[in-house]
Amino acid sequence: MRLFPRKRTNDLSDQELMARYRKGGDKALVGELYNRYAHLVYGACLHYLTDRELARDAVLQIFERLFDSLRTQQPDNFGVWVNTVARNFCISELRKQQVQRGRDEAYAAETKADLLDDTDPEQREEQLKRLEQAVRSLGEEQRKCIELFYFGDKSYREIADLTGFSEKEVKSHLQNGKRNLKLALTGNR
Repeated sequence: MRLFPRKRTNDLSDQELMARYRKGGDKALVGELYNRYAHLVYGACLHYLTDRELARDAVLQIFERLFDSLRTQQPDNFGVWVNTVARNFCISELRKQQVQRGRDEAYAAETKADLLDDTDPEQREEQLKRLEQAVRSLGEEQRKCIELFYFGDKSYREIADLTGFSEKEVKSHLQNGKRNLKLALTGNR
C-alpha cells in the first residue's frame, strides 16, 4: 500500500504534464497530450491541407516534433500553442508543395522543349509523328503517365488519382518514359 499514490496522467493538467515531461522525459506524458489534442490538431491540419491522409501524417509529425519542442519551450496554454504549431507546420507544407509544383511545371516545359524543338514546320510535323509513334511504343504505365502529364496537363497527384499509382510511381513512370522517348527519338534504342 502506498501512502502517497501517484496521480494518473489523465488527472494531471496540461501544465503538469509538460513540467513532468521536461523533468523526466517520459514520453507517455506527451502521449496523454496527444490523446487530448490530436483531434483538434487533425482538424486544423485538415483545414489547411484538405487531404485526410496528409492531415493524419501531419498530426503524427507535429507530435513527434513536440518531444524536442517541449523540452525547451514552456507554453502557457498548450491547446493554443499546439494549434499555432499545427498551423505553421501546415503552411510550411503548403509552401513546399507549391515549390514542388513549380519545379514539376518547369520540368514539364523543359521536357516538352527537349522533345519538340522549334525548327521549321515540316521538321516539326515529322517530329510530332515520330513522337506519337514513340509514345505508342512505351509500356502501358509509362504511356498513360506521359499522355496525362504532357498532353493532358495533369499534375502528379491528378495522375495518381486517375491511374491508381502512387505519386512516386507516377514520377518513376514519367522519368523512365521520358528517357525511353528520348532514346526512341534519337534512334539510340
